[in-house]
Formats: sequence, C-alpha cells, structure tokens
Amino acid sequence: MKQLCYASCSASSPVTLLEDLRNILSEARDFNHRHAVTGVLYYADGHFFQCLEGSEPVLELLVEKLSKDSRHREIMIYGFKSIDQAHFADWSMKYVSRSSHALQYLNQQGQEKFRPFALNADQVEAFLVHLYDAQPDEAA
Repeated sequence: MKQLCYASCSASSPVTLLEDLRNILSEARDFNHRHAVTGVLYYADGHFFQCLEGSEPVLELLVEKLSKDSRHREIMIYGFKSIDQAHFADWSMKYVSRSSHALQYLNQQGQEKFRPFALNADQVEAFLVHLYDAQPDEAA
C-alpha cells in the first residue's frame, strides 16, 4: 500500500469556495469508495492538504486527475511512500477543519496562516499524526 500527500492552492472564488469544497469531498468519497482509497483533506487559508492511501496505480490516476482539476493550482506532491496499513481506514475521505488540533501544531511551527508549501518532510509527518487523530468535521 502507498501513501501520497500533496498540497495545493484553491482556485475557487470566495463565492464558490464552500460549494467547491463540498463537491471535492463528494467526488473524492465516491471515487475512493469505488477504488479502495482512504484519506484526509484539510483546508485552511486558501490551501488544501490531502493525504491519500491505496494502490500506486490508483494514486497515480488521482494525481493525473488532480492536475486537470481547475479548483486546484500550484500543486506540490510530497511523494509516494510505502505504508504497512492505512491510517484513514475508516474514511473514504475524512475532512478536518481549520479549527482542529492540527492548527495548534501549525501555530507551534510558526504558521499564523496555513502555508503547507513551507512544511519540510519532518513537519509533514508530524502534521499527518495530528490529522490521524483529529476529529472529523461533518459540516462540509
């Protein structure tokens, strides 16, 4: 099993952001359920951070789809890594809101606003631990 994390900037306008976020989650949950992919989505301050877990061919397909998705720009792929088990096994796509404990970790790293492109590899791993344990936000 592989894990893929990426960050991107939202290309949505303030008017369409909430609808776009709901659509992204709905589409991801549907696709992921059909393809045995699990994951988490974190959105804050105009940036997405997503971690996906599944087979490498399916994750590569998702990267290709992501590159064509007009709701994302400036996509940064953190890379594929092998994992022994899914960390988000209960979630086709868990959504964690900005107000979660993950935000406290980011604040400790000196981020007043969420800037995922500034995270180094160790900080991405630590941020993921907070996302594993975070309560999901059902509002989106």
